[in-house]
Amino acid sequence: MATTATGEPAVQAPPGGVLVLGIGNVLWADEGFGVRTVQTLHQRWHTPPQVQVVDGGTQGLYLLDHVCEASHVIVLDAIDFGLPPGTLKVFRDGEVPVWSDTVMSLHQASFQELLSLARLRDRFPQRITLIGVQPHILDDLGGSLSDLVRARVDEAVDLAVAELRAWGVAVAPRSAPPEDTLSARALDLHFYEGGRPSADDACRIGDARFLNQVHGPGGPQEGL
Repeated sequence: MATTATGEPAVQAPPGGVLVLGIGNVLWADEGFGVRTVQTLHQRWHTPPQVQVVDGGTQGLYLLDHVCEASHVIVLDAIDFGLPPGTLKVFRDGEVPVWSDTVMSLHQASFQELLSLARLRDRFPQRITLIGVQPHILDDLGGSLSDLVRARVDEAVDLAVAELRAWGVAVAPRSAPPEDTLSARALDLHFYEGGRPSADDACRIGDARFLNQVHGPGGPQEGL
């Protein structure tokens, strides 16, 4: 058995590709946690060519090939497990439900269907880790992460890095941010937050003109 310089058993790198996948919708406040976390990881950490770091957004089943091509997968997401907002939890391998009545991911239908299809193809990852946060605010259209959830991004990145290293993946801190980005520049956190209209100029739950057209100026109760 190979050992490190300190005499400890050496960890073998995964035999196949590794996928670090952030999923969520940045337009709905804390639903964007997975995407913001994977963006932060990409900005701060260099990964070897065998590792794909992907902003999966809301692509759902379109991510199937990414999952099937990887032997080891880390998923970052907002998860409703009924704990205090901002709570981080880690699920590994058999703890991650492929299909059940248990609602975990806010994107359960597409995410768990994706895993089920990977299993049907006999291409299910050898190892899978789900790192999730309990969201605080979801109904703020165009909003960014709440303070409670934003405060857990760094910890989630550290958990993902620790998981990669436990799998034998050599990751190293970057000396400077990379030139490439995982998503469009307009969706980078700095530009996204800086371009948001004020509360006076934006309706956070929908288009007020449409709401008035459907329900009347008095709101949903008028005319009932």
